Amino acid sequence: MLVTLESFFSAAVEVAWGWPLIALLIGGGAFLTVRSGFLPFRGLRHTWDVLRGKFDDPKDPGQISHFQALTTAVSSTVGMGNIAGVAVAITQGGPGAVFWMWVTAIVGMTTKFFECTLASLYRKVDDSGQAQGGPMYTIELGLGRRYRFLGVFFSVCGLVGCLSLFQSNQIAQVFEDTYALPRWLTGTACMGVVSLVILGGIARIGKVTSRLVPFMCAVYVLACLYILVDHYTLVPGILSRIFREAFTGTAALGGLSGIAVRTAIITGIKRAAFSNEAGIGTSPMAHAAAKTQEPIRQGLVAMWEPFIDTVIICSLTALTILTTPHWQAGSVRGVALTYEVFEASMGAMGRLVIVLTAALFAVSTMIGYSYYGKKCFAYLFGWKRSRLYDYLYIASIFLGATWSVEAVVNVLDTSFALMALPNMIATLALSGAVMQATRDYFRRHQI
Repeated sequence: MLVTLESFFSAAVEVAWGWPLIALLIGGGAFLTVRSGFLPFRGLRHTWDVLRGKFDDPKDPGQISHFQALTTAVSSTVGMGNIAGVAVAITQGGPGAVFWMWVTAIVGMTTKFFECTLASLYRKVDDSGQAQGGPMYTIELGLGRRYRFLGVFFSVCGLVGCLSLFQSNQIAQVFEDTYALPRWLTGTACMGVVSLVILGGIARIGKVTSRLVPFMCAVYVLACLYILVDHYTLVPGILSRIFREAFTGTAALGGLSGIAVRTAIITGIKRAAFSNEAGIGTSPMAHAAAKTQEPIRQGLVAMWEPFIDTVIICSLTALTILTTPHWQAGSVRGVALTYEVFEASMGAMGRLVIVLTAALFAVSTMIGYSYYGKKCFAYLFGWKRSRLYDYLYIASIFLGATWSVEAVVNVLDTSFALMALPNMIATLALSGAVMQATRDYFRRHQI
């Protein structure tokens, strides 16, 4: 049965990630950027005051603070996609794919602003008495109940797309390669750790991620900078190659048979979308839980995610990988490639850094994704039944650990593509409401 599923999703991902979706994500993000006149970028300094709690009010509707909402979302976006996903992007699309990841991130900042503002603007009290938001509620309340089928479609796809298959798969690979641990054992251990946090609800998730995310990012960034400083003479050539091959493709080299420009573009956009999730619709579900009466504030906070995730962390991973020839092996490889690069550059310390950060990144993403999938389940079946999803989610961690990386990537890429369709349609259709709220907010706060 698993073989049949692998064949199905291998074909499905090629259809899902065609030019129509590329145009919707990149073209839609560019449209929002131009329509807003780059207005959201003027509020980046104001965002710092929001994050440090200057405007926090415990009486506001919501469940977690602005900062906890950001770290919950970042814990999901900054994860194995930054370590393993970038490696997959380079082996599939060549160095040129990195350029298209950057493009996706820049326009994705505006997309995040709009979709996360909408999630806070259109919130609905569920059957448990809590205010809930996300693309499904934006569609139902913003577009009207006759379009509710799009919210249902998003939620159904989200039940699969928000599973932590890739995270458990890659951390299992790390421990198998490093310590020869069986994949099933790593999967079982991850199930135990994640269950301790997610069964406590969004409040506990917010507290854990607000402490875990800054630490794990700092460790990984410092390690990448160490390698790049050690290979500083190669960096200008690497950057030149990234820009050149974004428009020319990668010629046959080493184990590569040559990579076309089309492959570089699609791969870069696909991996960036998987990593920073701009336009996919996951992050709005976390930001909608923030305690605020001002939706624009949460949109401004959300803008930082693609920048932190892709422009900073993914770029550091890409530059680090390209300092060595290991990426030219020719096969699709994830965390194993990053692991080899760090070990070649830092020895035993590099191996320890990847094991530590991969474990933290994987666990943090598993924690954040559990909330997203649970919200999709609750929208379909009611929040009072959503505890059932927690157990299904925990069980999926074991499946991901024991499945092949190709199958896992294809399943999640297909699901993400299908989630993006209704989310981007609603975001573009309701962009006028966001612009009206933005002008009003900026006027009141003299931004």
